[in-house]
Amino acid sequence: MASRYFSRKPLSVLFDEANETGEHTLRRTLGPVQLVALGIGAIIGAGLFSITGFAAGNNAGPAVTISFVIAAVGCAFAGLCYAEFASMIPVAGSAYTYSYATMGQLMAWIIGWDLVLEYAVGAATVSISWSRYLVKFLDHFDLHFPAQLVMSPFDTATLGDGTVVSGIINFPAVVIVVLMSMLLIRGTQESSFVNGIIVALKVAVVLVFIGLGWAYINPANYQPYIPANNGVFGEFGWSGIIRAAGIIFFAYIGFDAVSTAAQEAKNPKKDMPVGILISLAICTVLYILFAYVMTGLAHYTEFRGQDGIAPVAVAIEHTPFGWLKQAIILAILAGYSSVILVMLLGQSRVFFSMSKDGFLPPVFSAIHPKFKTPWKSNLLFCLFVSLFAAFVPARVVGEMTSIGTLFAFVLVCIGIIVLRKSQPDAPRGFRTPLVPIVPVLGILTCFGMMAFLPLDTWLRLIAWMAIGMVIYVRYGKKRARY
Repeated sequence: MASRYFSRKPLSVLFDEANETGEHTLRRTLGPVQLVALGIGAIIGAGLFSITGFAAGNNAGPAVTISFVIAAVGCAFAGLCYAEFASMIPVAGSAYTYSYATMGQLMAWIIGWDLVLEYAVGAATVSISWSRYLVKFLDHFDLHFPAQLVMSPFDTATLGDGTVVSGIINFPAVVIVVLMSMLLIRGTQESSFVNGIIVALKVAVVLVFIGLGWAYINPANYQPYIPANNGVFGEFGWSGIIRAAGIIFFAYIGFDAVSTAAQEAKNPKKDMPVGILISLAICTVLYILFAYVMTGLAHYTEFRGQDGIAPVAVAIEHTPFGWLKQAIILAILAGYSSVILVMLLGQSRVFFSMSKDGFLPPVFSAIHPKFKTPWKSNLLFCLFVSLFAAFVPARVVGEMTSIGTLFAFVLVCIGIIVLRKSQPDAPRGFRTPLVPIVPVLGILTCFGMMAFLPLDTWLRLIAWMAIGMVIYVRYGKKRARY
């Protein structure tokens, strides 16, 4: 029975799945440009426009740029490993599929369940920020949402008359999740077209912010560049920089979302590595420049307590470009929409693969006869993510996403080492360089950032994994096909 936990899905079966056609398969419509846009669409979003300010104000100060470099290094190691897997096993499912082929059934379940944190909870995080930016945008036109309808029940707000109110439900966050879910059900090609338009807008806005804001940087805001630790671990100093890296790592999850669309790529063995590595490289440069300008325009203390509300708007107030504030907020709303779109896409494709392998009920792999999308899975996650977005605070879901992402990256890096030993001659469209050095560095970097995340985040991860293990033992293990 113990051997069942370590039984692996044969690579030959995965290759057959990658090449299969018919009414129960996903439609191949994505080329390299669409895959790069898919990655950028997921990467540029919550991490850049909201978590950057939170991490600077509460953990790293202006040295948040160093945090982005540290996070990018970890991403680069993991990205190289993802690229090899994606070129070798071009099947929907991302890290779940890779783990099943290399480390066996139990580890595949663990990583698949962990990916719920990365994608589904990540979509909830971004939808909460989308809601808050929408409120600020509408306030400019004297259109005001009741404060109770844009917060979770665990959040409070102080009104203009000094009254403190508690939230009931984050209604706008629910609306955007539902809209993006409906678009996904309509089809991957249609979703990709909308995402491409949004990505072009987001990149343009980021470049405008960097270009116009650079002239108004106040060098005094960089002093001290690394604020002294205040005696609390993770609050400024080098411990704060590394903790900030762990928190903003959420900003980089887009590149691995590309790998979930492998079964919808026209030429996955060639184009998947391009989509993963190019989107990661472009966004890393933009992130560092954006964070530098942002902390140069406003002192890091002005971002304290923002918790995803609108730190970019705070920075823009230090420039004469009043119009830029509304233009950027509008672009951010569109940009967040594409992040939610890609996260929901990734989650449904992971559960699509797990369902086909028997771990989950067949409902998750049911394909719409016309649209060729896993529509029932999309509907179920629409409900699940909407509940998180409506009733859970932004900080909680953001940190849960970070630790889930880092854990996934660690397992992918381990998987490359295992596969080089067990399947050294298997065909690969891309090979990770310097194995085992690169994957080992990826493991150390990602696990190091996990170690610096708050204790309560670890406790939530452990609790989530415990729930997953119960489901696996009661259902998945008995029905798994391999």
